[in-house]
Amino acid sequence: MLELDEIVCGYGGQPVVSELSLRVRRGSVVCLLGPSGCGKTTVLRAIAGFQPLSSGQIRLRGETVSRPGFTLPPERRRIGMVFQDYALFPHLSIIENVVFGLTDRSRRNRLRRGQEMLELVGLEGSPERYPHQLSGGQQQRVALARALAAQPELVLLDEPFSSLDVDLRERLSHEVHDILKSQGMTAVMVTHDQNEAFAMGENVGVMRAGRLRQWDTPYNLYHDPADRFVADFIGQGRFVRATLRTPDTLETPLGVIHADRAFLWPPGTDIELLLRPDDIVPDDSASLRGQVIKKAFKGAETLYSLRFDNGVELLSLFPSHLDFPLGESVGVRIAATHAVAFETSGDG
Repeated sequence: MLELDEIVCGYGGQPVVSELSLRVRRGSVVCLLGPSGCGKTTVLRAIAGFQPLSSGQIRLRGETVSRPGFTLPPERRRIGMVFQDYALFPHLSIIENVVFGLTDRSRRNRLRRGQEMLELVGLEGSPERYPHQLSGGQQQRVALARALAAQPELVLLDEPFSSLDVDLRERLSHEVHDILKSQGMTAVMVTHDQNEAFAMGENVGVMRAGRLRQWDTPYNLYHDPADRFVADFIGQGRFVRATLRTPDTLETPLGVIHADRAFLWPPGTDIELLLRPDDIVPDDSASLRGQVIKKAFKGAETLYSLRFDNGVELLSLFPSHLDFPLGESVGVRIAATHAVAFETSGDG
C-alpha cells in the first residue's frame, strides 16, 4: 500500500528526515514513535502530500506520489487525516462535520454515510449535537468518522490522543485500532507515547534525529532492540555495567548472570546490561536484597525502585499485595535470561 524509499525532506534547506525507508502492507496499522523533534510528523506530512521531498520517493498503491520536483496534491491521494486537535468545525453539527468532504454525493447519500460512520464510532445517538457539547474522546471519534467517511485507502493519524487523559487515551487507542481493522483500513499513526504505539501498531518504527532506528514488532522492540537508544527509549529499565566472561555468562556488581543467548564479543569485553522491571523478581529467600527508595502503585502491580549496597539502583515489579514501606529491605533475584546488552563504547 505504502512505500517510502530513502526520503529526505525538511524546512528552509535543513533536512529533518534523512534517508528514511519503510513499507506498509495493505490492511495493516503501523506507528512511528519517537521523542519530540525526531521528524515523525514531518514523515506523516510527506505521506499526506503537504511536505515536498528533496530526495527519494513515496509510492501509494505502486504509484509514485512524491519525488523531487513533483508532489501529487493531498486531495488526489485518497488519504484520510485525523489531526491532534481534531480540527472540527464548531459551527457545524457532528453529522455535518462527518460528511463535510463528501461533496460529490447527494444530500441523502451524504447523511446516510454520516449516520453509518457515527454508528461505527459509537455516536449514533448524537448527530445533531455540536463539538463543544462533546467530551475530548467523543470529539476524537467524530474526527475518525470524518476521516473514514470518504472510504480512503490510507488513514494518517497525527498524535490523535495526546490531549486526552491517560486512561481514556489507552482505551480509545484500542478502540480505534479495532475500528480501523474492522474496516480493512491501512493506517499510519505518529506518537511519542509507546503505550499508544504498542496498542495500535502491528509494526512500530522508532525514530531519532530524522532517522529510523528500528522498524519491528512491539515484542521485538522490547526484547531485541537494535541499539542503545531504542533499548533506552522503549519500556523502563536501568543499565548495569558488566563484563563478559563466556559468550553467555556476565559478571555484574549484583552477581553472575547466565543468559540464554550467546554474545559474539570476546571474553573480557566491558558491556552494559539492560535490566527491566520484569527481570527483577521478588524472592524473599534470596541473598540479594535491595532497599525500597520509591514505589508507584499500579493496581495489579507495584513498581519499586530498589537501591543495593553497592549503589546500583534498579526497578522491580511486585504483585500489589506484596506491600513494602519506603526503607524496607526486600529480597530479589535476577531473571534476565533473555539479556539485552551493548558494548560500553557502543551507540548512546
